[in-house]
Amino acid sequence: MTFEVAADAYGRFMGRFSEPLAPVFADWCGVRPGQRALDVGCGPGALTGALVERLGGGRVAALDPSPPFVAAARARFPEVEVRQATAERIPWADDEFDCALAQLVVHFMGDPVAGLREMSRAVRPGGVVAACVWDFAGGRSPLTTFWRAVAELEPGHAGEAELAGTREGQLAELCDRAGLTRIEQSDLTVRASYATFEEWWEPYTHGVGPAGSHVASLAEGAREELRARCEELCPPAPFEVTASAWVVRAQPPAQERAASAAS
Repeated sequence: MTFEVAADAYGRFMGRFSEPLAPVFADWCGVRPGQRALDVGCGPGALTGALVERLGGGRVAALDPSPPFVAAARARFPEVEVRQATAERIPWADDEFDCALAQLVVHFMGDPVAGLREMSRAVRPGGVVAACVWDFAGGRSPLTTFWRAVAELEPGHAGEAELAGTREGQLAELCDRAGLTRIEQSDLTVRASYATFEEWWEPYTHGVGPAGSHVASLAEGAREELRARCEELCPPAPFEVTASAWVVRAQPPAQERAASAAS
């Protein structure tokens, strides 16, 4: 599985969902003018853009481990400080931000608890740490039809349903393990329209994420079989896909911060 792909390939694959999700997620997190925000795992900049609209580029920072995504985000938002880094090693000081948000990232972190703990470290006391992940386990992700077809052709294939945060309540559990407090959870829903089945299928052929990597791993015959089964499962074109993400917001551990400041 890789995200070492061109930013436009990711945009065609997930952008039509991540772009509308970003402002809804930022609203739910309470992002407001005057704050300083960190976008953790920014990708090509879907959430970064929503944050810039609310706060201005000078009050937004972002990070991502993928060089192509970092380059794309820097080009798209030259006023935003974008660094190549992982969530587990955030290269900013303690208490530097009012909020740290991770959109569609926690399930790809090498260590989600460590990543959330690092986000907490970078956020001031009373600030907001928030994350969202598609409801893969509940069958409400943008990729539900794709992974259903895979499971029918390869019984036992789990798709992305076993990744961290993809089940109801998991994001809150991860926040609790990371020491966060005042944990709240909910879900958010967005929709995307497709004029043709090919418009839906083509993004899967660029090797983006677990789904794209799976398609790339198949021999030509198996790939065509998967494509045909997906077409059978999709509604007649034009059609709309509805996708829901689990969301969580929390605060840094105030007592721990107070004790640290006193020492």
